[in-house]
Amino acid sequence: MARTSFENLLEAGAHFGHLKRKWNPNIAPYVFGEKNGIHIIDLNKTIIKLDEAANAMKQIAKSGRTILFVATKKQAKKIIQDGLKDTNMPSVTERWTGGMLTNFATIRRSVRKMSDMNKMATDGTLDTLSKKEKLQLSRQRQKLEHHLGSIAGMTRLPAAIFVVDISKEHIAIAEAHKLNIPTFAIVDTNSDPNRVDFAIPANDDSSTSIKIIVDTLVGAIREGIEERKEAQLANKTSDKKEEPMVDEKEEEVMTETSSHENDGEIAEEDETAEITEERQEKPKGNNPKAAGSNNFRKGGPSKRPTRK
Repeated sequence: MARTSFENLLEAGAHFGHLKRKWNPNIAPYVFGEKNGIHIIDLNKTIIKLDEAANAMKQIAKSGRTILFVATKKQAKKIIQDGLKDTNMPSVTERWTGGMLTNFATIRRSVRKMSDMNKMATDGTLDTLSKKEKLQLSRQRQKLEHHLGSIAGMTRLPAAIFVVDISKEHIAIAEAHKLNIPTFAIVDTNSDPNRVDFAIPANDDSSTSIKIIVDTLVGAIREGIEERKEAQLANKTSDKKEEPMVDEKEEEVMTETSSHENDGEIAEEDETAEITEERQEKPKGNNPKAAGSNNFRKGGPSKRPTRK
């Protein structure tokens, strides 16, 4: 089932492309026709590509990985910021810093530096510095917050990136290709759809067109996050149900082993008792020599014949 309808895309103006003379020939399979010198995008193919991208993003979110949203156009900044509030997905809406993906270790150091400055402001250590040093640190912190504040929670490379207008964000696309990161993008008629893995042919200049596509993708991401939470809760409940069953089996085994041990101890005690009784019943003089000597002693000394 489609996540959005043909009518919604048509009302949002997603079918309007660029001027015919500015088109990219590789976009031809997604062009429906031309009217008044402007290319018209085939919205039936837009729906198909949008569903493919939404399903792929849902699986990425379900696996617990992140998707980086890149949109520095004025029309898309606020849409991206408002749409990603509940998803905890990182975004770049001010300026793409060169090497944000390919030189990610350096970017992480800058983010840690920014967090250290924030701690200094909260701890009160910033007040102990001179006025000049305090001003310099505050300016650095504002600059880092402006460019890197939205990716402060991104501790590792993203699993995919989503771009609005690949012609404007060509550096982000190039870095993602170097690292084999899947790319999603809204592709207008002046761009090459072969440069991204999941191309969504639509108008990337209209705020209403961008909003309907971003809302559809963010909704798929929320579905993936909810399914992940439900799976984790199901695993926890199943683990709690299995634990007492294991304990009962262990108790049964322990009782069986203890009963066998007690039976063995009782049998050993019976055997020792029988041996002691047998030893007591046997006569002490079993040695024939000893018996003869006793009889000789009992009979007294033998009488020797006397001489007359």
